[in-house]
Amino acid sequence: MEVLQEQVWRALAAAHSAAVEQRSAGRLARRVEGRRHPVDDFLWEYYPFRPAQLARWHPGPRTGLEGAEERAGWRFYTVTGGTAYLDAERFAQERGRTITFVRDLLRATLSRPGRFGCFGLHEWAMVYRAGEDGLRHQGWPLRLGREGTDAVVESHTVACSHFDAFRFFTPDAAARNTLSPTREGQVATEQPGCLHAAMDLYKWAFKLSPAVPGDLTLRAFELAREVRELDMRAAPYDLRELGYQPVRIETAEGKAEYVAAQRAFTVRSNALRRELLDVLDRLTPAP
Repeated sequence: MEVLQEQVWRALAAAHSAAVEQRSAGRLARRVEGRRHPVDDFLWEYYPFRPAQLARWHPGPRTGLEGAEERAGWRFYTVTGGTAYLDAERFAQERGRTITFVRDLLRATLSRPGRFGCFGLHEWAMVYRAGEDGLRHQGWPLRLGREGTDAVVESHTVACSHFDAFRFFTPDAAARNTLSPTREGQVATEQPGCLHAAMDLYKWAFKLSPAVPGDLTLRAFELAREVRELDMRAAPYDLRELGYQPVRIETAEGKAEYVAAQRAFTVRSNALRRELLDVLDRLTPAP
């Protein structure tokens, strides 16, 4: 086991906390002022992880922290002779089902080629033939209007593979989806081109805390934030007031722009999947 000197790990922990504070400052300010942001608020609302939780830095398995007696009260930590470290055996025993599921999901996703023909239509499908009360981001106009938005859905093939996007489709849109993703079938259908699968890497990293190193969790958060921006730029909403130029997926040029960004995110998300698998393999031997 590597042991980090106290001044080293405390500096790493302080830098991590400062980075999270910077990334969450807007969210906290908006909550006080009663404002909402369709891009920046998403990760804090869709994933139930608070900024204070993300701000806690962890070294991951097989790394001790010199002079970290205060972590004796942290879950899954053990302190021996003033050195704190993750109790990997206890973590594996108590979180074994989560470890197994995430490992199976990441492996399965990495084994498949990415699909790049969805063009972000999931956000359009969430408002297809919906009334005004059915808009997920009320207060932001549809840039093509109600009829124009419906026409885009009707003129494309909807092929969403991710259940947590599909479950928000309107009934009429769900009937148009060429795939039938389910929660139970997630391991069998997840593919690396999916933007939601990329964002979910933040969820899996956090659910495996404190076993996942803090820098890896933060990088997964940052990727998810960038993916969400593309998600909403390609959505039917007009967010130019917030500085987001639309990716006009209803045009050939917009489709090409979307797919190029999607492919780049796939490369980055697959790299994070491999890192997460390496962490899991250090916790328990891979079957």
